[in-house]
Amino acid sequence: MSPHATAFLRSALLGVSLLALGQGSAQGQVAGAGGARPSPAASDPILLDEVVIDASLGGQPATGTVGEPPAPYAGGQVATGARLGALGNRSTLETPFNVTSFTDTLLRNQQARTLADAVLNDPSVRNDAPAFSERDAFFIRGFSVVNLDTAFDGLFYIANPRRSFLDGIERVEILKGPSALVNGGLGRVGGTINLVPKRAGDEPLTRLTTGFASDSQVSPQFDFGRRYGPSGEWGIRANGSYRAGDTTLDRNDIEIGAGALGLDYRGDRLRASLDLTHSDQKIDAPTSLFNGAAPGIAIPRAPDGSVNTANSFEYIDSDHTMGAGRVEYDILENTTLYAAGGASRYREDFLTSSYLIEDAAGNATATLAIQPQQIEGKTGEAGLRSQFETGFVGHQLSLSVSVAQNENFRGGFARLSLPRFATNIYDPSFLPESRIPSFDFPLASGRPLFADLLLKSYAVSDTLSFAQDRIQVTLGGRYQDIRSRGFSTVPGPTLGDQTYDYEEARFSPAVGTVVRLTDRLSVYGNYVEALTEGPTAPATALNASEVFAPIVSRQKEVGVKYDFGNFGLTTALFEIEQPSAFTDPTTRLFAVDGLQSNRGVEFSLYGEPLEGVRLLGGVTFLDADLETTAGGRFDGNTVPGVAGTAINLYGEYDVTWLAPGLTLTGRMVHTGSTYYDQANTQKVDDWTRFDTGLRYAFTGPYAKPVEVVATIENVLDEAYWASSARGFLAAGAGRTFRISTSVEF
Repeated sequence: MSPHATAFLRSALLGVSLLALGQGSAQGQVAGAGGARPSPAASDPILLDEVVIDASLGGQPATGTVGEPPAPYAGGQVATGARLGALGNRSTLETPFNVTSFTDTLLRNQQARTLADAVLNDPSVRNDAPAFSERDAFFIRGFSVVNLDTAFDGLFYIANPRRSFLDGIERVEILKGPSALVNGGLGRVGGTINLVPKRAGDEPLTRLTTGFASDSQVSPQFDFGRRYGPSGEWGIRANGSYRAGDTTLDRNDIEIGAGALGLDYRGDRLRASLDLTHSDQKIDAPTSLFNGAAPGIAIPRAPDGSVNTANSFEYIDSDHTMGAGRVEYDILENTTLYAAGGASRYREDFLTSSYLIEDAAGNATATLAIQPQQIEGKTGEAGLRSQFETGFVGHQLSLSVSVAQNENFRGGFARLSLPRFATNIYDPSFLPESRIPSFDFPLASGRPLFADLLLKSYAVSDTLSFAQDRIQVTLGGRYQDIRSRGFSTVPGPTLGDQTYDYEEARFSPAVGTVVRLTDRLSVYGNYVEALTEGPTAPATALNASEVFAPIVSRQKEVGVKYDFGNFGLTTALFEIEQPSAFTDPTTRLFAVDGLQSNRGVEFSLYGEPLEGVRLLGGVTFLDADLETTAGGRFDGNTVPGVAGTAINLYGEYDVTWLAPGLTLTGRMVHTGSTYYDQANTQKVDDWTRFDTGLRYAFTGPYAKPVEVVATIENVLDEAYWASSARGFLAAGAGRTFRISTSVEF
């Protein structure tokens, strides 16, 4: 039995044991896996009566966050609010930013396995890595946001730096635009993705799911939740999954084991949580992120989604372990002190190839590479949130301090001479395994330090409320201190020598305003600055791995939000400016040589406009321009890899007239054409993908709820370049069938 299968079996046995213990869980509590705090029994003393608990913001005081997240909106696919870092839980209508929170209900209904599946619901987000690689990466509002920048429960650099699995995740929150005000560390430019962990609800939960995906992947998983104690103050939530088998990509095989354990305590004044996660990912014949095209050639059509240029002996093997905790205490009425921290370790080894397309016929040169490495993250934050009034002005004060460190260790071994070989992206050629030098690449610790990033920040903000909260003005900012260092990992006299050392500090201001014109209509605006880490030259550049000094980005945004009661609309108009970097197609050197200006408008919709009809998605129009480039030769050109139009629309229709519990689903994803190069001479065609499916819920044997979900992704088997950003080409996945059956006990 494989290690992954053994780990899953252990997790399953743990779940069975906990199920037996769960018979003693608290009774008389509010129904629903995501319910609010339980009411104390009539004989129990009631403390802190004056603390206001808003169920729409989760089961805790308005200044707290530990507990259940904000309540779902009509239709159950998105939430009525989100966790905005230091600002705490905020209602969507009262937030001066464009933020969306996808619920666990939506993720289960779509059979979402990783973060890349979840973001398919947002038109301002595009996946930036091949589906059959080891990683996920994204573009938000036309700016790169790699998975390393994903937050877990508001903490950065502890989530899996390559791929976030959704076991144990209750919500996926996307905050668009620079986030320096609300989050510690770097102010991610295009946006921030936050993973909200699951907590035990007031009703006992035991859900077992079995799944199958083409070509031959099987995926059992479980979800277990219980509360204990006289008032259900102690909670446990355990999730685990195992996925293995061949995919629709030739020779590609995956084996993934993932588990998550969430513990929490909710008292009258004190609330706390602890999360532990672990995942293993092994991929045979994976695709590479670093596939590209030579300068000047016409970009050829994308290959069929089943064609794989990787050799059978190529592989990626990785594991990730993380622990995170959070505690908060109400010292006064609506005044909460909080602290949180976490640490993680990610290790990977791989032997993979990437290709450079040489002509329009798809002929290419493939290059093999190895790169064992280890990434360690440590983070912590502390702060205070308080709500009070001074005369006719209301205040929501926030003070916070955060620190985070990310260290990258890479293999310190002599460089190997790995072969390059000719291939074709439509009709690949392969190497015999005997051509590869005999070498063992074990997962090991103690590798030389390659890069070290240390982030410190101090934030203060106050949301001033006037006219019975109809007008809210948020003023504040964050003092950011970034230190970035690099070291040589090449064996020899230079091993350990420092290759770069940057440190920059500045105060990044932010202001946001929300005007509630009616109870359902809000108008908002914001101006945000952010200091971010300088870009890193990609592997395809001659100066690969060179890191540049920190840069400053600025956003201006206005928008309108309207809530029809069961259906919501949001429109946002924004401009983001950031110093730009790209690899020169002639010199092959990567450099920061200009300014990128992204101006766009977003239209999004969500909810249940008609009974039994649910819609989610929208459209984004984006004008991403290069300005003041080196020598002015690319001024006014479109930013490579950024499409002018992006559309995502997902819908569900309950066909109860045909069969009770039956729901039809469908999705359309469209990305407009892009340019591959700064000169805008190499164009990548637009593409449209359609998905369809059905869901059937019924009562099974012994009155147990059963749900069957079946989907077909890329129904028309469209061949397309899913991404052309950062100088890379990522082919989309071919037609894929998925089916799963869930039973609750």
